[in-house]
Amino acid sequence: MQIVTSVAGVPIRLTQERLEHIARRHPEMRDQEARLLETVATPDYVQAGDGGTLLAVKHYARTPLTEKDCVVIYRELGGEDGFVVTAYLTRQPATWRRALWKR
Repeated sequence: MQIVTSVAGVPIRLTQERLEHIARRHPEMRDQEARLLETVATPDYVQAGDGGTLLAVKHYARTPLTEKDCVVIYRELGGEDGFVVTAYLTRQPATWRRALWKR
């Protein structure tokens, strides 16, 4: 298990179970643990997600696919704990979601 701090100062856990889930659903994310952690810790921006989740978004000029944005969906449980839900690469993140924080 790895832990990074979100832009709100909350420790966010990335467990082996979540890594396996992400790799099953998004095979291009296999072996991208460092990218996931970096996206949560130093995103370009954070958006409001569904059901209280947050989306950390970071642009990468080079990924296993091509130039993409990495999106990591995570949940903060108060100010002291949080966890990664899932992650994926996308050509264009959702523009309709509300931005909560920008670099």
